[in-house]
Amino acid sequence: MSDPLLVRFYEQLPKPRPGDDPDLWAAGVQDAMREFRVSVRNNYAEGTLVRLVNHPDVRCRQAVALALGLTGTMACNAPLSGLLRDDDPLVQRFAHDALWEVWLRGHSADACRHLHEALQLPDIAQSLAALDDLIDEAPEYAEAYNQRAILLYRRGEYARSIKDCEVVLRLNPHHFGAAAGIGQCYLRMKRPRSALRAFRHALDLYPGLDTVQEAVQALSAALGEPD
Repeated sequence: MSDPLLVRFYEQLPKPRPGDDPDLWAAGVQDAMREFRVSVRNNYAEGTLVRLVNHPDVRCRQAVALALGLTGTMACNAPLSGLLRDDDPLVQRFAHDALWEVWLRGHSADACRHLHEALQLPDIAQSLAALDDLIDEAPEYAEAYNQRAILLYRRGEYARSIKDCEVVLRLNPHHFGAAAGIGQCYLRMKRPRSALRAFRHALDLYPGLDTVQEAVQALSAALGEPD
């Protein structure tokens, strides 16, 4: 069986070596990544990429995760989330990074731009006000709620942050970040059993969350429950 064309595009990228930080690797190959993105856009529809998500060749799954992070929409959210459970650590990492890119893009380029503008404002109060406006305009944009939840957490408004995270999970059930965020809020509220449930949910969505695994182990031991 010949390699999919996507694999040939991927093979032209400089390869990360064992121990390389994926973010630093991606930053160092920006020109090659732009060429990869152009090649993907010129040759693949999103639906075709999604059909390659479960390809038996690990290089293809790596390439698909990378490609969907560069070009994918929320339509690929569920199949891309499935790659978080892949046997290959690089597939998992590419899928993790790709999902954040897809979630930030959301359903609208305008909403995405407004989100970035809101987060670049000089103080939290201004950012929160801008996010309130964005959510009024785009109430189905899950990542706007998630970013507001993060700012509310930073202000110590844990109950409000949890409410926003719950909306995120209703709009985007694959959002492991929101599930983990709920756990962090419950920890701050000294509700360890609720935190443990939330962290376990996050791990159900993405088993590779190392810090969440550690939190589950610590809470389970403290509460006398199995991991």
